[in-house]
Amino acid sequence: MRPSVVAVAMLVWCCAPALAQQDVAALYASHCAQCHDGGDGQSRVPGRGAMQAMSFDHVLGTLTSGSMAAMARDRSDSERRAIAAFVTGKAAVGDNAVDAEGRCTQQVNFFPQPLDGPRWNGWGVDAANSRFQSTEMAGLTAEEVPRLRLKWAYAFPGASVSFAPPTIVGGLLFIGGTDRKVHALDARSGCTRWTLPTDAAVRGAISFGPLPGTDQFAIFFGDLRANAYAVNALTGALIWKTKVEEHPAARITGAPTLHSGVLYIPVSSLEEAAGSQASYECCTFRGSVVALEAVTGKPVWQAYTIPEVAHPTGKNARGTQLFGPSGAAVWSAPTIDPKRNAVYVATSNSYSNPPAATADAVLAFELATGKLLWKQQATPSDAFIVACFGADKTNCPEDHGPDHDFGQSPILVTLRDGRRVLAIAQKSGVVHALDPDDGGKILWQTRIGKGGALGGSEWGSAADQDRIYVANSDVRFLRDGTRRLDATQGGGLFGLDLASGKIAMEVSPVACGDRLQCSPALSAAVSLIPGVVFSGGVSGFLRAYATADGKLLWEYDTARDYTTVNGAPAHGGAIDGPGPIIAGGMLYTNSGYGQWGGVAGNALLAFEVAKE
Repeated sequence: MRPSVVAVAMLVWCCAPALAQQDVAALYASHCAQCHDGGDGQSRVPGRGAMQAMSFDHVLGTLTSGSMAAMARDRSDSERRAIAAFVTGKAAVGDNAVDAEGRCTQQVNFFPQPLDGPRWNGWGVDAANSRFQSTEMAGLTAEEVPRLRLKWAYAFPGASVSFAPPTIVGGLLFIGGTDRKVHALDARSGCTRWTLPTDAAVRGAISFGPLPGTDQFAIFFGDLRANAYAVNALTGALIWKTKVEEHPAARITGAPTLHSGVLYIPVSSLEEAAGSQASYECCTFRGSVVALEAVTGKPVWQAYTIPEVAHPTGKNARGTQLFGPSGAAVWSAPTIDPKRNAVYVATSNSYSNPPAATADAVLAFELATGKLLWKQQATPSDAFIVACFGADKTNCPEDHGPDHDFGQSPILVTLRDGRRVLAIAQKSGVVHALDPDDGGKILWQTRIGKGGALGGSEWGSAADQDRIYVANSDVRFLRDGTRRLDATQGGGLFGLDLASGKIAMEVSPVACGDRLQCSPALSAAVSLIPGVVFSGGVSGFLRAYATADGKLLWEYDTARDYTTVNGAPAHGGAIDGPGPIIAGGMLYTNSGYGQWGGVAGNALLAFEVAKE
């Protein structure tokens, strides 16, 4: 689990009950420092520096109306503001002036380019989540890649992460962010067409499509309070909003996938962190896929990844009631298989015992009904919560697992000989190929990394008809109590033959040298055009490699300051989460991820090919 608000969550859970009676700094030292200032180097709870990089407005919004609102509901307004100020060391700053400065000079009610023109729709370009962009749609060839130059930069004011990937359709760019807004920009210039406030931050990709039975085109997305939205793509007017899961820890982190008038939404949660408090009755959340009517937002079905409702299983050492089974969240975008009338999702680890047989698994549900068609589990008995790496392990499941869940979407590929493969890489460091036409039968498994809580392959892979391209994270921290990144561990990029699983192309980790807050780890999703694979790193570098032999074609150091089209200060940093987006002769990347020891940042960068 890798949410940007885990730090805030842990502060609320650890410190909030006594804020009115004691000094917040003393409370932090006695109740929270063990999570954020120490650890064994493997904890996924961000350190103090990462929390200080967040903005006051973002943290306060998260506590009052965002994903932490349920946890902070008993706190007064002054207590929430005190928490936000202590965590960030900052005061409130509005961004209305920034929004105004970045507006397009001419506001028109039409798409600047044809809808059937160059586009990157949703997380994976297509419903198969291939992350492969054709030459026609990319408008970029392997020969042109070395001439890519920065065209413009856009800032998310006050943010410490740039974690929402853009969607490009009809000459418009749609993107969410930690500022609890969705933005529509001109894809060529970066000027702002419109903005829409949301109930919570939007970290997943946005999907675009027609509203059935109308002449409108809409964008669809979810937020970190488990709300799904449909919004008029041209005007930013809200069409509908639907709460898809009532569990207080529920959130939407993956992109919804639109198919035949139905929106398929993945549901994940923060209970993996909430359950770490010894007084918390861990755990009751179950991941799910929710199908909604695209035109109305009305539910069609909800399919839980764990069929069984959590029941009491015993009490922890402090007498707190425990529940299970739980977990199996869906962090990533669903994959559609029209041939099999199926939707595929990949699940997270269990949160409590007994471990679920559908956790750390690829599941197939029937498109029309949500009926489970088959399951293929990759790592059994993986019950894990954040406490397993903390000082207080009271709620950590006995014989806990390694936290080797799936953070990415399965990719459905038809090979050149007509065979079909469902391929996915895992945090275990293993890449799997399943047979979608034979109940998910394992075709091959290949190890490319050591694996770990932040290891193996994290956010996303890319595939064409021949290979799947997989980045390896294997982030490691120095075991000296400083929570500093180990600059000698992690990294590597691989191209695997989809028919056999054999490694056909390999790029060795790139050393950091004397660069501060650096790791060779490649945690971000990769993207692919014919002949070129793009990969961003925790180092802050975005690189392009030839798929034939792994030769470096181009690189750009994103960890720098930028003058932006919307007038706000911007700084690039670590690249994590979303991968590059290529469409219409331009390449877009997020830069800045100050959560796991990497350099914080708040930038969206756009590149174009320089003229010869």
